[in-house]
Amino acid sequence: MQPELIETFLDLVETRSFNRTAERMALTQSTVSARVVAMETALGVRLFTRSRAGTDLTTEGLKFAPHARALRHAWAEARHSVTPVGEAVMNIRIGLQSDLAPSHIGEWVQGFRLRLPDCAFYIEPDFSAQMCRDLITGALDFAVIYTPFAGPDLNFTTLGEKRYRLVSSETDRRAGLNPRSYIRANFAPAFDAAQRAALPEMQTAPIAAGQNATILGLLSTLKGSAFVLEESAAALIATGEYRAVKDVAPIGQPVHAATHLRNRSAPLHRQLLRVVRQTFASLP
Repeated sequence: MQPELIETFLDLVETRSFNRTAERMALTQSTVSARVVAMETALGVRLFTRSRAGTDLTTEGLKFAPHARALRHAWAEARHSVTPVGEAVMNIRIGLQSDLAPSHIGEWVQGFRLRLPDCAFYIEPDFSAQMCRDLITGALDFAVIYTPFAGPDLNFTTLGEKRYRLVSSETDRRAGLNPRSYIRANFAPAFDAAQRAALPEMQTAPIAAGQNATILGLLSTLKGSAFVLEESAAALIATGEYRAVKDVAPIGQPVHAATHLRNRSAPLHRQLLRVVRQTFASLP
């Protein structure tokens, strides 16, 4: 079965709209319909029912959906297995949460190469939602993320947590924080919930950002107060221009390893997991 038919079917499973799938895939609606007809002809069953209320999967469509996801993933793996990677046996595609890459990418890649010397590695910093989607489609093999987005094809392992500390160029006490100069961090839903609980009065801050490097750039120009990674906080405090806000506790952000369900027990993925686990085992 042609890969584009599988992609069209799975997009329709998500959108339940021929028109929306056509827009997302930059196709005409007639092309989407033709692809569905081709799949139904090949399988000998109807996959969707269409009515004024929308598009729904038939019983056969519901049964076929997990097989379609497996086919898409297998096709992605097959394509990558024949991609030239020099003398390496295989190319492993790894996603890293953007905030983790600067401090851990060198250490982890060194560990990956020691444990898997015959492999080549492609590393891409990104955000959790996109990495989970890429794991499902087979565009990534392994990822270290902040937010597990539940899916029937994903497996998550909790590694530990990274801590963010509140620093300020203006004060070392919560009472001195100014909402107008506060930069509200939004690294992940869990972090945002903890920050809202700790500092509800700062939710009206005019600037928000979702990446540690972005917040550091804003602080360097605008000054003010914000949560940043502990190692970044230590560097800012060392300059003498910033102070830790002592009566606001650091916020811990859970970190998880993620992979496709079919790879969760594969020896290669266990090796990758061991490397990243060592980092968090050494953290307080």
